[in-house]
Amino acid sequence: MSEAQAGRAPGRSQAGPGQPRDAAGAHGVQAGAGRLGAAPFAPTGEQADVPVGRGVVTTRVRQQQRVEELCAAAIRALAGEADLHFRARRLHRGGRALPLFAPHLHPSLEADDFGSFRGAADGIALRLVHSDLELHRQLAPADPVERLVFELLEQLRAESLAPDAMPGVKRNLAHRFERWSQAYVDSGLTESARGIVLFTLAQLGRTRVSAEPMPEHTADLIESTRGVLIRAMSHDFAALRRTRHDQSAYAGHALAIARGVAELVASRDDERGDERCDGDDADDRSALARLMAFDAEPGGGIAQAASGTSRVLTEASDGYRVFTRAYDREVAAASLVRAALLAEYRDRLDARIAAQGVNVGRLARQLKTLLATPQPDGWDGAQEDGRIDGRRLAQLIASPTERRLFRSERIEPLADCVVTFLIDCSGSMKAHVEAVAMIVDVFVRALELAGVASEVLGFTTGAWNGGRALRDWQRAGRPAFPGRLNEVSHLVFKDFATPWRRARRSVAALLKADLFREGIDGEAVDWAVARMAGRDEQRRLLLVVSDGSPMDAATHLANDLHYLDHHLRQVVQRHEQSGAVEIGGIGVGLDLSPYYSRSQALDLSAPPGNRVFQEVLDVIAGHRRR
Repeated sequence: MSEAQAGRAPGRSQAGPGQPRDAAGAHGVQAGAGRLGAAPFAPTGEQADVPVGRGVVTTRVRQQQRVEELCAAAIRALAGEADLHFRARRLHRGGRALPLFAPHLHPSLEADDFGSFRGAADGIALRLVHSDLELHRQLAPADPVERLVFELLEQLRAESLAPDAMPGVKRNLAHRFERWSQAYVDSGLTESARGIVLFTLAQLGRTRVSAEPMPEHTADLIESTRGVLIRAMSHDFAALRRTRHDQSAYAGHALAIARGVAELVASRDDERGDERCDGDDADDRSALARLMAFDAEPGGGIAQAASGTSRVLTEASDGYRVFTRAYDREVAAASLVRAALLAEYRDRLDARIAAQGVNVGRLARQLKTLLATPQPDGWDGAQEDGRIDGRRLAQLIASPTERRLFRSERIEPLADCVVTFLIDCSGSMKAHVEAVAMIVDVFVRALELAGVASEVLGFTTGAWNGGRALRDWQRAGRPAFPGRLNEVSHLVFKDFATPWRRARRSVAALLKADLFREGIDGEAVDWAVARMAGRDEQRRLLLVVSDGSPMDAATHLANDLHYLDHHLRQVVQRHEQSGAVEIGGIGVGLDLSPYYSRSQALDLSAPPGNRVFQEVLDVIAGHRRR
């Protein structure tokens, strides 16, 4: 977490709605090390040198997204499913998160190389191809140890079905399993009774299902425990490879092995009896926890927006509620700032842009390349090839040597697109607003040069902690679950019809700090999308710039903790599914992927370099899908 993040201003929830800012580390911030698609890596096989301190967010996010994109591409190609992608560090099929699979499919940045990530991706793809997830869920036992064994054996079955025509996939799978096994041994977990039983089961199960030999040093380590397992469950182990093409038949033997292993673990616990000490018990629990890593939530890495499910919103028959709209307003931001102060803000913003040294013309050409589509724009005549121009046939008779009798259709790139920047104007954004204003102002200029209409909007509240809406609710006798309890304030810094030169001063109103209060994101997204609805352009792109989860103290206290962020997820999902508008989330020092399937985190705690413009371009291009 950057220094600026550590000192958030009030009015925005980084740790989660309603949670104190000093609890962010324990409650709201999820991170990405130790999970496929969650940890940065060096694609050459060497570990990335990730800095600590300023700039860490951008570095980690860029690497994290790189591994997610590469792994997701490999999974899509092998599984043959186009809608698989990583979002909030979980693999999703469309809008639905898939289960976390067996423990060896979650490589760690600190211990593993790129081959491990590729092996894990191949393992996930094979699982999706060869395993019926619903059948597996129905058959899975409830006991933790039994469920672990059953899950692991099913994954090994799917991996054993890797086609012979893909030897690289088989090498990747073997490499990943070997790295996981070595890490397990190096951690010392095989020295505990429970740990060695579970480790032996993993090694023996893979050897029996895949028919691949076990490494000699591993065979020596598990020799005695392997004998115990084979004697107790020889028939079921022998049947694993024979039934691996039939998931139902295989599951019967896997369940029998799972019950046998659970009984063996329990008997060894009983045998130790009074000899068990606190340290030994902790070791056993650690062994189980390490193997059960697929049930854990991601941790470490870049801060992630905390999101949850609202019971109030889920159970409400009429959906999202607003107690009163009497005090809501939509206002031109420039009208809220004195003219002299607005001129001062504009001078300050111009100085910041000049110091940045941005090549606006080059940025405009990049935007035109991304947003424009080739369209017919008339014909070029008197050509030496192309289509015959009937109007010039008489010239052929008059001059038989004339060759310029053709015409060709002229194709010009035209930007049939509109872009809206929706800026979070909550209290915590004040620390970053000058950098955000600079970025948005430069992009608006470049979009205009590229022939793309743009709009700059903001959202905040009219008061802290509810204001007049809260007082009306109190006078009404505090009815239960009133919904949103604050005065929404929607700000227009630049509309589509106003060119950048005339809107320059209005955009500078972003620097007025007392406009920033609390944030009702879901309604703001609906408002911004509605403003685009009347446009004739085919493509509509909304970029939401924010640094945290939706936050309004009065609303959370009167409803529940996740009322607003649950509503934001509903709104974004509805618009993403409709396809009428493309929505991208630009997180200021924060991963917004729990809300937006297309997202990018920017580190603005230090003066942003020109690379930040490329990262925004990536969101526009759709390269940052999570």
